[in-house]
Amino acid sequence: MRGFGHRAGRTARKRRQKKDCSTQSVSVCHQLQYVRLMKFLDQRGFTSSLLQPALFTDTGRGLQTLKTIKPGHLLISLPECCLLTTSTVLDSYLGPYIKSWKPRLSPLLALCVFLVCEQHRGEASDWFPYIDVLPSTYTCPVYFTDDVMAVLPANVMRKALEQREAVWEIHSLNQDFFRFLQPVLNKPVEEVLTYAALRWAWCSVNTRSVFMLHPPNEFLSGQDVYALAPFLDLLNHQPNEQRLLLEYGFVAPCNPHSVVYVDTDLLSDVLSGDRSLVQKIKFLRENGFLNNLTVSYEGPSWRLMTALRLLSLPQTLYNQWKAVLLGQLVCEEREQWSIQTARTLCQRLLQHTHTALNKISHLLQQCDQSVRDQLNAVKSLRQEESCILGSCLKVLQGMLRQPDEMLSCQPNADIVS
Repeated sequence: MRGFGHRAGRTARKRRQKKDCSTQSVSVCHQLQYVRLMKFLDQRGFTSSLLQPALFTDTGRGLQTLKTIKPGHLLISLPECCLLTTSTVLDSYLGPYIKSWKPRLSPLLALCVFLVCEQHRGEASDWFPYIDVLPSTYTCPVYFTDDVMAVLPANVMRKALEQREAVWEIHSLNQDFFRFLQPVLNKPVEEVLTYAALRWAWCSVNTRSVFMLHPPNEFLSGQDVYALAPFLDLLNHQPNEQRLLLEYGFVAPCNPHSVVYVDTDLLSDVLSGDRSLVQKIKFLRENGFLNNLTVSYEGPSWRLMTALRLLSLPQTLYNQWKAVLLGQLVCEEREQWSIQTARTLCQRLLQHTHTALNKISHLLQQCDQSVRDQLNAVKSLRQEESCILGSCLKVLQGMLRQPDEMLSCQPNADIVS
């Protein structure tokens, strides 16, 4: 059996990626909203002589260093009074309403409601300098139109629809509590705690909060791990962060950790002629081998190839299926079938990606700016997919043997024939 040691061109590819990913930045610390933010933080005991807000060409807003940073150097240390947490909410004018409401609110909902109410108060809010620098809209999938949803990769679309449904449920199932808050609002609650407002707050918390485990609170239900951290939340993600589009609304360019997922529907479609496919899929699912089947710049993942090796076996070798999942080798003929099937999957995915990119180009010609931003985020994802699939196909081609090199399935105690 041939292995996955093929690395031709890896150094050159990384060199090209580094060249293509040069970043430029422009300071925004002189802009009024950031001047107000820094004054707000200074009054609470925080100043920064090491970092300043800036706009980057690849990842948007972020923090820029003003001098060389040595390993282990402390970048930011925010006083707790600068953090917006559920303690902030419970100590505010919303506290009595939340504490008296049953069933108890989740920490996430409490923070979302507070953000919406504070945004509604405008400059009268103590938190206005922070809220004013939050994005007014997001490119998280919960904001996506149906047309944008339709050009997402299948696995991302499913999760995006789940995300949209979750936010819709939060809004629809808490209408009674929202009406309970009418005394603290100077407009009808239906005009303040709208779905759009809650969606904005949900994305603000989901994309910008840092993990901070709080002790259990008798007035809230569920684990409380959120803290909104002004200034610190401008730090951008490293490329090794997965799920960037779903959770944060952007795609990191030249991400060496990016992968393309192969889902069950595609497997079933490509292998529809296998009469024992249903049983094999069931076996893979029961053994946890239908999740995270991926390809990357370096080729197909071990999990994908292992699943394909099992799928190469006839039903008569059912007693060997488990052994293959545990790493048992298959004969060269079945190994080559697995590699060829991986190529077919990549080719099919590449066709889907090119179709989606053509559709995106068409939609970009007839949309407003908010939808344009969403489409550009998905376009970046699809373009990266195209690069990954093209690279993987080259790796797979190098793994294939010519017919005269093939070995037949000869009996071997250590190989499934």
